Amino acid sequence: AIPIIRVGDNQQDQICYALDIGAKGIIVPMVNSKEEAVHMVKCCKYPFEGIRSSAGMRGEWGEFKNYREYMDAFNEQILVIPMIETVESLTHIDDIVSVPGVDVLLVGPSDLSINLNIALDYHNPKYREALDKIVNSCENAGVVPGMYFIPPGQDPSDFVERGFKFFTLPWSQWATAGIKNGLAAIKR
Repeated sequence: AIPIIRVGDNQQDQICYALDIGAKGIIVPMVNSKEEAVHMVKCCKYPFEGIRSSAGMRGEWGEFKNYREYMDAFNEQILVIPMIETVESLTHIDDIVSVPGVDVLLVGPSDLSINLNIALDYHNPKYREALDKIVNSCENAGVVPGMYFIPPGQDPSDFVERGFKFFTLPWSQWATAGIKNGLAAIKR
């Protein structure tokens, strides 16, 4: 497991702060375009791949010969995870996954359903078509499709069978309930 932080917005200062306190992965909500994805990647990576500040010397670079080697290794290892939550992001999905450095696309199920005008109707064909579109775009681009959480009452194995490979448990209460429900629902 690695520490992953969801920041509040696609802002350089928020992303840099999360990385400075030890995040090895960054989730940014509401990434709607290629330009926003490019900005996110640049904020997550050190020069010359990005614009992240070095914030002085870091103790974690001690195993490397020099700071450049540390920055290059960090750039390779950081997980960049934009969230897909709007009709606009669905429209630009292929552009978003084409951005070098995007590792995972994370579906925000609640916001996506609300923006599709089918609020929390996770069985709606429109919602399921959107999920399939996300998985297909990710697979075609070599990006991992993920879910921010498994909506209540949903079978986790359905998402795995659809092609989702990355899951977060954003709230401890949901994590506990989700694990119990998920274990009960997974077909063995």
